[in-house]
Amino acid sequence: MADSDKHDSEDQPPMPDGDQSAARAPEQEATYKLPTPQPPNAGFGERITHALKVAWAENRQFFLLLTCIVFFKSAVADLSSISGASMQPTLLDGDKVWVNKLAYDIKVPFTEINLAEVGDPQRGDIVIIDSKRAGKRLIKRIVGLPGDTVAMQNNALVINGEPVNYEVISRDESSVIIIEELPEVSHRARLASGYVSRSRRSYGPAVVPEDQYFVLGDNRDNSADSRAYSFIPRMELVGRSNSVVFSLDSDNKYLFRGDRFLTELE
Repeated sequence: MADSDKHDSEDQPPMPDGDQSAARAPEQEATYKLPTPQPPNAGFGERITHALKVAWAENRQFFLLLTCIVFFKSAVADLSSISGASMQPTLLDGDKVWVNKLAYDIKVPFTEINLAEVGDPQRGDIVIIDSKRAGKRLIKRIVGLPGDTVAMQNNALVINGEPVNYEVISRDESSVIIIEELPEVSHRARLASGYVSRSRRSYGPAVVPEDQYFVLGDNRDNSADSRAYSFIPRMELVGRSNSVVFSLDSDNKYLFRGDRFLTELE
Protein backbone atom coordinates (compact mmCIF):
# COMPACT_ATOMS: atom_id res chain seq x y z
CA MET A 1 0.00 0.00 0.00
CA ALA A 2 2.83 2.29 0.86
CA ASP A 3 4.47 1.47 -2.46
CA SER A 4 1.28 2.40 -4.33
CA ASP A 5 1.10 5.75 -2.53
CA LYS A 6 4.71 6.44 -3.33
CA HIS A 7 4.18 5.63 -7.01
CA ASP A 8 1.14 7.86 -7.20
CA SER A 9 3.02 10.78 -5.65
CA GLU A 10 5.88 10.43 -8.10
CA ASP A 11 3.47 10.56 -11.09
CA GLN A 12 1.91 13.83 -9.91
CA PRO A 13 3.04 16.84 -11.97
CA PRO A 14 4.98 19.45 -9.98
CA MET A 15 2.85 22.26 -8.59
CA PRO A 16 3.84 25.85 -9.40
CA ASP A 17 5.44 27.74 -6.51
CA GLY A 18 2.86 29.74 -4.59
CA ASP A 19 0.42 29.49 -7.51
CA GLN A 20 2.27 32.43 -9.11
CA SER A 21 1.48 31.22 -12.62
CA ALA A 22 -2.24 31.18 -11.90
CA ALA A 23 -2.07 34.68 -10.44
CA ARG A 24 -0.03 36.09 -13.30
CA ALA A 25 -2.19 38.36 -15.47
CA PRO A 26 -1.71 38.42 -19.24
CA GLU A 27 0.48 41.28 -20.46
CA GLN A 28 -1.32 44.15 -22.15
CA GLU A 29 0.08 46.59 -24.66
CA ALA A 30 0.24 50.22 -23.59
CA THR A 31 -2.52 52.28 -25.15
CA TYR A 32 -3.39 55.97 -25.14
CA LYS A 33 -6.82 56.71 -23.78
CA LEU A 34 -8.83 59.24 -25.70
CA PRO A 35 -10.41 62.06 -23.68
CA THR A 36 -13.94 61.59 -22.40
CA PRO A 37 -16.47 62.59 -25.09
CA GLN A 38 -17.67 66.16 -24.68
CA PRO A 39 -21.29 66.81 -23.75
CA PRO A 40 -23.64 67.87 -26.58
CA ASN A 41 -24.14 71.33 -25.07
CA ALA A 42 -20.42 72.12 -24.69
CA GLY A 43 -19.37 75.70 -25.32
CA PHE A 44 -16.94 76.90 -28.00
CA GLY A 45 -13.96 76.94 -25.64
CA GLU A 46 -14.71 73.46 -24.37
CA ARG A 47 -14.97 72.14 -27.95
CA ILE A 48 -11.60 73.66 -28.84
CA THR A 49 -9.99 72.21 -25.71
CA HIS A 50 -11.50 68.80 -26.41
CA ALA A 51 -10.31 68.87 -30.03
CA LEU A 52 -6.75 69.72 -28.92
CA LYS A 53 -6.76 66.89 -26.38
CA VAL A 54 -7.94 64.42 -29.03
CA ALA A 55 -5.29 65.65 -31.49
CA TRP A 56 -2.57 65.28 -28.85
CA ALA A 57 -3.74 61.80 -27.79
CA GLU A 58 -3.85 60.52 -31.37
CA ASN A 59 -0.71 62.25 -32.71
CA ARG A 60 1.57 62.77 -29.70
CA GLN A 61 4.51 60.92 -31.27
CA PHE A 62 4.28 63.05 -34.41
CA PHE A 63 4.14 66.28 -32.37
CA LEU A 64 7.16 65.21 -30.29
CA LEU A 65 9.11 64.43 -33.47
CA LEU A 66 8.09 67.77 -34.99
CA THR A 67 9.25 69.58 -31.84
CA CYS A 68 12.65 67.85 -32.01
CA ILE A 69 13.03 68.84 -35.68
CA VAL A 70 12.18 72.49 -34.95
CA PHE A 71 14.69 72.65 -32.07
CA PHE A 72 17.33 70.99 -34.28
CA LYS A 73 16.79 73.54 -37.07
CA SER A 74 16.92 76.41 -34.59
CA ALA A 75 20.02 75.45 -32.60
CA VAL A 76 22.04 72.79 -34.45
CA ALA A 77 21.84 72.90 -38.26
CA ASP A 78 19.56 73.99 -41.09
CA LEU A 79 19.33 74.52 -44.83
CA SER A 80 19.52 78.04 -46.23
CA SER A 81 18.33 79.09 -49.68
CA ILE A 82 20.49 81.30 -51.89
CA SER A 83 18.61 84.07 -53.67
CA GLY A 84 20.46 86.52 -55.87
CA ALA A 85 23.94 86.80 -57.37
CA SER A 86 26.03 88.40 -54.61
CA MET A 87 28.11 85.24 -53.97
CA GLN A 88 28.72 84.21 -57.58
CA PRO A 89 30.67 82.30 -58.79
CA THR A 90 30.87 80.35 -55.49
CA LEU A 91 27.11 80.18 -54.90
CA LEU A 92 24.33 80.29 -57.47
CA ASP A 93 20.73 81.44 -57.25
CA GLY A 94 18.72 78.36 -56.23
CA ASP A 95 21.46 76.67 -54.17
CA LYS A 96 20.45 75.11 -50.85
CA VAL A 97 23.41 75.22 -48.48
CA TRP A 98 24.05 73.36 -45.25
CA VAL A 99 24.39 75.70 -42.26
CA ASN A 100 26.31 74.50 -39.21
CA LYS A 101 24.88 76.57 -36.35
CA LEU A 102 27.30 75.05 -33.84
CA ALA A 103 30.39 76.17 -35.75
CA TYR A 104 31.05 79.16 -33.49
CA ASP A 105 28.55 79.35 -30.62
CA ILE A 106 25.95 77.36 -28.72
CA LYS A 107 22.82 79.47 -28.37
CA VAL A 108 19.46 79.09 -26.67
CA PRO A 109 17.02 77.93 -29.39
CA PHE A 110 14.99 80.75 -31.01
CA THR A 111 17.14 83.44 -29.34
CA GLU A 112 20.53 85.13 -29.72
CA ILE A 113 21.47 84.24 -26.12
CA ASN A 114 24.98 82.77 -26.25
CA LEU A 115 25.66 79.85 -23.89
CA ALA A 116 29.20 79.01 -24.98
CA GLU A 117 31.78 79.78 -27.66
CA VAL A 118 33.02 76.64 -29.42
CA GLY A 119 35.12 78.17 -32.21
CA ASP A 120 36.31 81.41 -33.76
CA PRO A 121 35.30 82.57 -37.25
CA GLN A 122 38.21 82.35 -39.67
CA ARG A 123 39.19 84.39 -42.69
CA GLY A 124 37.58 82.86 -45.77
CA ASP A 125 34.60 81.34 -43.91
CA ILE A 126 31.26 81.59 -45.72
CA VAL A 127 28.79 82.71 -43.07
CA ILE A 128 25.06 83.26 -42.73
CA ILE A 129 24.32 86.59 -41.05
CA ASP A 130 21.14 87.74 -39.34
CA SER A 131 21.82 91.38 -40.12
CA LYS A 132 19.89 93.97 -38.16
CA ARG A 133 21.11 96.82 -40.37
CA ALA A 134 20.08 95.06 -43.55
CA GLY A 135 16.85 93.79 -41.98
CA LYS A 136 17.34 90.35 -43.52
CA ARG A 137 19.66 87.37 -43.65
CA LEU A 138 22.83 87.65 -45.69
CA ILE A 139 25.42 85.12 -46.82
CA LYS A 140 28.94 86.51 -47.27
CA ARG A 141 32.61 85.63 -46.88
CA ILE A 142 34.70 86.78 -43.91
CA VAL A 143 37.65 88.82 -45.15
CA GLY A 144 38.67 90.91 -42.14
CA LEU A 145 39.12 89.62 -38.57
CA PRO A 146 39.01 91.68 -35.34
CA GLY A 147 42.05 93.96 -35.23
CA ASP A 148 42.73 93.81 -38.99
CA THR A 149 43.17 96.96 -41.03
CA VAL A 150 41.20 96.52 -44.25
CA ALA A 151 41.24 98.66 -47.39
CA MET A 152 40.14 98.29 -51.02
CA GLN A 153 41.58 100.12 -54.00
CA ASN A 154 39.61 99.55 -57.21
CA ASN A 155 38.48 96.15 -55.87
CA ALA A 156 42.02 95.15 -54.86
CA LEU A 157 42.08 94.13 -51.20
CA VAL A 158 44.78 95.33 -48.84
CA ILE A 159 44.87 93.56 -45.44
CA ASN A 160 47.17 94.88 -42.70
CA GLY A 161 49.14 96.82 -45.32
CA GLU A 162 49.74 93.78 -47.56
CA PRO A 163 48.08 93.72 -51.01
CA VAL A 164 46.23 90.51 -51.78
CA ASN A 165 47.40 88.58 -54.84
CA TYR A 166 45.03 87.89 -57.73
CA GLU A 167 45.05 85.59 -60.74
CA VAL A 168 42.65 85.90 -63.69
CA ILE A 169 41.27 82.48 -64.69
CA SER A 170 38.54 83.45 -67.18
CA ARG A 171 37.03 86.46 -68.88
CA ASP A 172 33.90 87.18 -70.93
CA GLU A 173 31.89 90.18 -72.08
CA SER A 174 30.27 90.79 -68.68
CA SER A 175 32.71 89.58 -66.06
CA VAL A 176 36.19 88.50 -65.03
CA ILE A 177 36.65 85.45 -62.77
CA ILE A 178 39.70 85.65 -60.54
CA ILE A 179 41.43 83.67 -57.81
CA GLU A 180 41.79 85.85 -54.72
CA GLU A 181 44.62 84.73 -52.42
CA LEU A 182 43.72 85.79 -48.89
CA PRO A 183 46.44 85.33 -46.23
CA GLU A 184 45.15 81.88 -45.17
CA VAL A 185 42.91 80.70 -48.01
CA SER A 186 42.22 81.21 -51.72
CA HIS A 187 38.83 81.40 -53.43
CA ARG A 188 37.18 82.50 -56.65
CA ALA A 189 35.62 85.94 -57.06
CA ARG A 190 33.81 87.78 -59.83
CA LEU A 191 34.43 91.31 -61.12
CA ALA A 192 32.31 93.20 -63.63
CA SER A 193 33.91 93.88 -67.02
CA GLY A 194 31.82 96.97 -67.74
CA TYR A 195 32.02 100.40 -66.19
CA VAL A 196 31.54 100.54 -62.43
CA SER A 197 31.96 103.63 -60.28
CA ARG A 198 35.41 103.59 -58.65
CA SER A 199 33.86 104.84 -55.40
CA ARG A 200 32.02 101.51 -55.10
CA ARG A 201 35.26 99.63 -55.63
CA SER A 202 37.24 101.43 -52.93
CA TYR A 203 36.99 101.36 -49.15
CA GLY A 204 38.88 102.40 -46.04
CA PRO A 205 41.35 101.86 -44.64
CA ALA A 206 39.45 100.89 -41.49
CA VAL A 207 40.28 98.81 -38.40
CA VAL A 208 37.88 95.93 -37.66
CA PRO A 209 36.57 96.34 -34.08
CA GLU A 210 36.74 93.64 -31.43
CA ASP A 211 34.14 90.85 -31.82
CA GLN A 212 33.21 92.14 -35.29
CA TYR A 213 34.07 91.07 -38.84
CA PHE A 214 34.48 92.59 -42.29
CA VAL A 215 32.60 90.56 -44.91
CA LEU A 216 32.35 90.74 -48.69
CA GLY A 217 30.34 89.01 -51.37
CA ASP A 218 32.37 87.07 -53.93
CA ASN A 219 30.56 88.98 -56.69
CA ARG A 220 32.35 92.20 -55.76
CA ASP A 221 30.47 94.60 -58.04
CA ASN A 222 27.03 93.18 -57.18
CA SER A 223 27.04 92.73 -53.41
CA ALA A 224 25.74 94.72 -50.44
CA ASP A 225 28.15 93.73 -47.66
CA SER A 226 30.34 95.45 -45.07
CA ARG A 227 30.88 98.29 -47.54
CA ALA A 228 27.15 99.03 -47.19
CA TYR A 229 26.27 97.65 -43.73
CA SER A 230 29.60 98.14 -41.94
CA PHE A 231 31.17 95.51 -39.70
CA ILE A 232 29.22 92.42 -38.61
CA PRO A 233 28.98 91.68 -34.87
CA ARG A 234 29.76 88.10 -33.89
CA MET A 235 26.33 87.75 -32.26
CA GLU A 236 24.73 88.18 -35.73
CA LEU A 237 26.57 85.17 -37.17
CA VAL A 238 24.01 82.36 -37.52
CA GLY A 239 26.47 79.72 -38.67
CA ARG A 240 29.00 78.59 -41.27
CA SER A 241 28.35 76.90 -44.59
CA ASN A 242 30.79 74.42 -46.13
CA SER A 243 28.68 72.70 -48.78
CA VAL A 244 25.80 72.90 -51.22
CA VAL A 245 23.25 70.16 -50.44
CA PHE A 246 21.32 70.53 -53.71
CA SER A 247 20.49 73.20 -56.26
CA LEU A 248 17.50 74.17 -58.40
CA ASP A 249 18.09 76.16 -61.58
CA SER A 250 15.79 79.20 -61.35
CA ASP A 251 16.58 80.09 -64.98
CA ASN A 252 15.55 76.66 -66.27
CA LYS A 253 12.16 75.82 -64.73
CA TYR A 254 13.82 75.02 -61.37
CA LEU A 255 15.33 71.83 -62.70
CA PHE A 256 17.75 69.94 -60.47
CA ARG A 257 21.43 70.82 -60.99
CA GLY A 258 23.14 67.45 -60.74
CA ASP A 259 26.65 68.89 -60.87
CA ARG A 260 26.07 70.85 -57.64
CA PHE A 261 24.66 68.00 -55.54
CA LEU A 262 26.66 67.75 -52.26
CA THR A 263 29.35 70.13 -53.57
CA GLU A 264 32.03 71.34 -51.15
CA LEU A 265 32.52 75.12 -51.03
CA GLU A 266 35.88 76.81 -51.40
